[in-house]
Amino acid sequence: MAVFTPVTEEQAAEFMSQLGLGTLTELRGIEGGIENTNYFATTDLGDYVLTLFERLNHEQLPFYLFLMKHLAEKGIPVPNPAANRDGDILHTVCDKPAAVVNRLLGKSQLAPEAVHCAAVGDMLARMHLAGEDYNRSQPNLRGLPWWNDTVPVVLPYLDEAQSGLLQSELAYQNHIAQGAAYQALPKGPVHADLFRDNVMFDGNKLTGFFDFYFAGVDTWLFDLSVCLNDWCIDLPTGQHHAERAKAMIDAYQAVRPLRPAERQLLPAMLRAGALRFWISRLWDFHLPRDAAMLKPHDPTHFERVLRARLASPLKLRA
Repeated sequence: MAVFTPVTEEQAAEFMSQLGLGTLTELRGIEGGIENTNYFATTDLGDYVLTLFERLNHEQLPFYLFLMKHLAEKGIPVPNPAANRDGDILHTVCDKPAAVVNRLLGKSQLAPEAVHCAAVGDMLARMHLAGEDYNRSQPNLRGLPWWNDTVPVVLPYLDEAQSGLLQSELAYQNHIAQGAAYQALPKGPVHADLFRDNVMFDGNKLTGFFDFYFAGVDTWLFDLSVCLNDWCIDLPTGQHHAERAKAMIDAYQAVRPLRPAERQLLPAMLRAGALRFWISRLWDFHLPRDAAMLKPHDPTHFERVLRARLASPLKLRA
């Protein structure tokens, strides 16, 4: 989240009124994140998040918005997009595609313990199963094809050791993706970006997943691996945290047991998750866009995570 396109209080007030969401009382830009323009919009009827999409277009966005509505109707705690009088949930503000969703209760748990990781694992599995019958399909736009296209763009900014690691890992992931075990992995809609700051808690109770705008159809194991690479590591070093990882995996499997191919490829998908975010952070850091509020993430963090996953692969017992 960030602010690339300024929205005035007058513009926001008119828009919220058109959606029947009440009279605007406060509008505040959200600094975190790097993809879209986001505001907290408070009215006399409730608290909402207004998003203007800076990269996604009107053809791509229905997948994300209707996925959230589908999951919300299945009982998964996710933001539910607001519709206008005609039932449309994709709108236009300041000539940009836009949406408004309810603001979830609680706050992010940035220093998670095992109990929080278990709650994420449980709800992630429930979300995967709830999305099985979702009738729209769109690939993960930050998946392997995007990695292959983006790595050559960021290589000039790296030293020799980083360049070698990035290229060798990309070659490995292309090899894995062609294998029979990978082809056997179950797939469906995934969040693909479920970091600590995209989950809300009230104490130890999970109150919601949000920011679905990297979602797409991909392997469920990749989605779980992205979570393990953020929730279940030591942030300063990127090292694996065994207790938190066990809590997340056990809770996930209590809802949806992992298949043999998933157990086999978990180490590779953990590497894939680290590679994906190293590439995207390199891209955002070295090729930033102009924004009124923007703080690019440090790309070396996921370089450390990848090196840690290479040095100490996580393997599950049969």
